Amino acid sequence: MKRLTALLIALIFTAIPALATASTWVIDPDHSHIGFKIRHMMVSNVRGGFGTFSGNVEFDEKNITRSTTKVTIETASIDTGVEKRDAHLRSADFFDVATYPTMTFTSKKVAKASGGIKVTGDLTLHGVTREVVLNVEGPTGEFKDPWGNTRRGATATTTINRKDFGLNWNAMIESGGILVGEEVTIILEVELIKK
Repeated sequence: MKRLTALLIALIFTAIPALATASTWVIDPDHSHIGFKIRHMMVSNVRGGFGTFSGNVEFDEKNITRSTTKVTIETASIDTGVEKRDAHLRSADFFDVATYPTMTFTSKKVAKASGGIKVTGDLTLHGVTREVVLNVEGPTGEFKDPWGNTRRGATATTTINRKDFGLNWNAMIESGGILVGEEVTIILEVELIKK
């Protein structure tokens, strides 16, 4: 019995360093950007972003597949630099921010990929949840800022079809094309602070 107890204690203390390899990081919104681009009239891209968001990463250095992340974005914070267009995007034609004030991404799987990481997760937008894959460059190595915070950075991209999330509004143009493209490229450039 004593031998079994000693073995259990040894196993517990052996597991503690493994558990301790995971560290918590939060997105620094002042030094991060969540943006997007979409085709306009089939000839150019309109770019925009979201000004209010938060997120965290549980990062496991020794086994990256055990890492997790969640990001929440306030849809009303959309900004394309044109007030009239932003008001239309906030309306029921698009994001319907009164009904759906946030969109979220919650990871389900993290895997190493060539030159980076692939993060598979659920994107919930406009009341619809779909699985998407983020292609991540990074994370960078850790560094200390002048105020003693430990930081690192990463860039993630994905492309979605807005109609998959019920964002269906469009208009025809004289040439026979459409006013707003369906594919949206999302770019997250984040700086993370270790907690």
